[in-house]
Amino acid sequence: MSAKRWIARSSGMIAPGNECRWDSNGRWQVKRRWNVLALSSVLVVGLVAGWMGHQLGNSPRVVAAQNGAPYAVAPAPARHAEAIEHARGIVAEIMARGIPGLAAAVAVDGEIVWSEGFGYADVENRVPVWPSTKFRIGSISKPLTAAALARLCEQGQLELDAPIQRYVPSFPDKGHVITTRQLSGHLAGIRHYRGDEFLSQKSYRTVLEGLAIFKDDPLLHPPGTKFFYSSYGWNLASAVVEAASGENFLDYMAENVFQPLGMRNTVADHPEKIIYHRTRFYQRGSDHGLLNAPYVDNSYKWAGGGFLSTVEDLVRFGSAHLRPGFLKQETLELLFTSQRTASGEETGYGIGWSVGKDDKGRRMLRHGGGSAGGTSMLIVYPETKIVLAVVVNMSAAPFQQKDFQKLAELFMK
Repeated sequence: MSAKRWIARSSGMIAPGNECRWDSNGRWQVKRRWNVLALSSVLVVGLVAGWMGHQLGNSPRVVAAQNGAPYAVAPAPARHAEAIEHARGIVAEIMARGIPGLAAAVAVDGEIVWSEGFGYADVENRVPVWPSTKFRIGSISKPLTAAALARLCEQGQLELDAPIQRYVPSFPDKGHVITTRQLSGHLAGIRHYRGDEFLSQKSYRTVLEGLAIFKDDPLLHPPGTKFFYSSYGWNLASAVVEAASGENFLDYMAENVFQPLGMRNTVADHPEKIIYHRTRFYQRGSDHGLLNAPYVDNSYKWAGGGFLSTVEDLVRFGSAHLRPGFLKQETLELLFTSQRTASGEETGYGIGWSVGKDDKGRRMLRHGGGSAGGTSMLIVYPETKIVLAVVVNMSAAPFQQKDFQKLAELFMK
């Protein structure tokens, strides 16, 4: 493979001199200008990695280390080489729709077989996306929080069908019993965002402080009667986690979900903190040009949409749900069984997960995420043991579920 082709395809590593813009048809155009120094550095790393691979009896690929420098790891299994080539083609089509930066990863039966970055984490400074780049994952924060609820249930610290006032007595009585099971299945009647709340810039010191946004509002309907998607319901669920565990919500997540699963790059999106490898955030303007996304502070909704993560951490998380281990079998069934309304109608949502089938009838567990400057998708195919994660550093990125299904199908052969 030529040096130019290697740079264009390796983890989104495009030379710093490149020019990127949208053309008159709204397509993302990259004009490559090869920087001699950058190219030399890449070739040196490649030669060293190649020598190391020769000594070890294989040929490593170059990916991003936590400090941003390339390092060598063992190649993906040869049986997936063709799938990876086709996957890159699909990603190229998605990127051509005007996406500044994207990372994707696939795990097969618990093994990460593909992880790659494309485009820019920082367009202005030409910082490439790496597999270690941290993106806003939006509502994928909900299945992460569902794992915390599940752990507490297994430890006998949480009863899903108890009134939430047992855990959060400061939450006003609404004239109906509201349970954690209903909160985690969007059945509690708690409202969703209104007005410009999605772009909140206010910093909240605690989970309980964030409840002030909606706690005094009436329910939209009696709990259990209708499915209504509500991120605020998950805010209340995080207060339940705190009370049931006796720990700060973020501390509990780190100690009982992220650390046990090796998710070292999943953290709360504190805007005031220095968080290494956090991407910049973008949106499309009315003229299809790229703009910086507005400043937001997500401290009011950690559980519903406030975490940063990487694609590799996300597929690790999804893979932990393929079989008993991190959670018991009966707990997995609880998470992945559609809840029902009081009239018996299935909602297509379990506890923190959308549950259903793809257009070919295969069982599929998933959750998407949308945030200011972020779009994401996590899909688990339990029968074929395929887990796929895609994250983008742009609001309302122009892709659909069929794009992800095509990616996942490549690795099912």
